[in-house]
Amino acid sequence: MLRILLVAMVCMAPAAHSAELAALERARIDHLLEVVASLQDAQFIRNGQAYDSATAVSHLRVKLAAAGTRVRTAEDFIRLCASQSSISGRPYEIRFADGRTVGSADFLMQKLREFDRGAPP
Repeated sequence: MLRILLVAMVCMAPAAHSAELAALERARIDHLLEVVASLQDAQFIRNGQAYDSATAVSHLRVKLAAAGTRVRTAEDFIRLCASQSSISGRPYEIRFADGRTVGSADFLMQKLREFDRGAPP
């Protein structure tokens, strides 16, 4: 009986780990979406067009839904949804109020590293 219990626990461990990992990755992705939403004075450049933060978040959510199970991590989200146009291949950029422009992939990776270190937003 003890052997059966141990086997069951070992078999269930990957599923439990997977659920925890999924929750952690969802929190990391949600954090990145919140960061984008919080950039009220920034413009999000997609295919040469400037969009506000609300439109950018909406677009990223659509891309995330379309990517489905291909996005398993926040890094996947950045790579597959938030770094470049899937139509033109042009990189996404963020233009801040001061005129500085950065690639969205670089910006979001930095914000993800800060989140992972527990740094304040």
